[in-house]
Amino acid sequence: MKIGIVGCAGRMGRMLINAVLDTEGAFLAGGTEQPGSAFLGADLGGLAGRIDQDLTVGDDPNALFTLSGAVIDFTSPAATRHHAVLAVANRTALIVGTTGLSHMDEAVLTDAAGSVPVVYAPNFSVGVTLAMALTERAAAVLGDDYDIEIVEMHHRHKVDAPSGTALGLGRAAAAGREVALDDVWCRARDGHTGARPKGQIGFATLRGGDVVGDHTVIFAGDGERFEIGHKASSRMVFAKGAVRAALWCEGRAPGLYTMRDVLGL
Repeated sequence: MKIGIVGCAGRMGRMLINAVLDTEGAFLAGGTEQPGSAFLGADLGGLAGRIDQDLTVGDDPNALFTLSGAVIDFTSPAATRHHAVLAVANRTALIVGTTGLSHMDEAVLTDAAGSVPVVYAPNFSVGVTLAMALTERAAAVLGDDYDIEIVEMHHRHKVDAPSGTALGLGRAAAAGREVALDDVWCRARDGHTGARPKGQIGFATLRGGDVVGDHTVIFAGDGERFEIGHKASSRMVFAKGAVRAALWCEGRAPGLYTMRDVLGL
C-alpha cells in the first residue's frame, strides 16, 4: 500500500517516514507541509535521516491523497478537518492521531467514515490500546465502589490537556460503567472542592521535561488500590501502530474504526 504523510517534517512526521520505510508491504507515497514551510522541496528520506527517496516535501495535500491508498494525519484539528474532506473526495483511507479534536471535529470524521475507512485513535500504541481494553473491563468489574483517577504526564511542549490518551482511557472507564464521560468527569480540582462525588472520573495533568507519555489509571477502593499503567519511551511505538492501521485499511469497508478494531480487541 502507498502511504502518504501530512505534516511530514515534524517530529512525528519524520518517525512516520521511518516506520513506513521499515514496514513490509508499506510504500511511501509522499509527504506535505504547510505552504511557506522551510522544508518544502526537501527529500523525505533526508528528513528522516535515511538515503534520499526521490520524494520531496510538497504543499498540496489533495495531490498526496490522490496518490495514496492511505494518509496518516498527526497534525492539528483545523488541518484534520480539511484532510477528512480530501479523503472522501479521493476515496483514500485516513488514519488520524491528531489530539485536541472537539466534538464538532469528531463529527467531521464520522461523516467521512460514511465514505472511506477512518481509523481514529487517541494513541496508536499497541500497549496503550490494550490498557484501554483492560480499563474498560476493570471499570465494569469493580463498579463505582472504586474511585477512578487518571494521571498523565507529557513533555513541556504539549499544548492540549488532558492528553488524548488520558481522555481515551477515561472514555474506556466510562464505557465500562455504562455512563457518558461528559457526565462524570472532573478535569481539575482547586480550592475547597468538597468531598469527592461517587462515580466521578478525575484527571490530573503533569507537564515537564521531555516525557513522551506516561499514563496511569487508578482504581482506589477501601483497603486496596488497583492501577493500570503505560509509559512510552519512544514515539516510534505510535508511528508503527499508525502504519499498522493504514495497512489494515486495505480493502476495508467504510467506517469509523479504532486501534481496538485493528488489533481485534
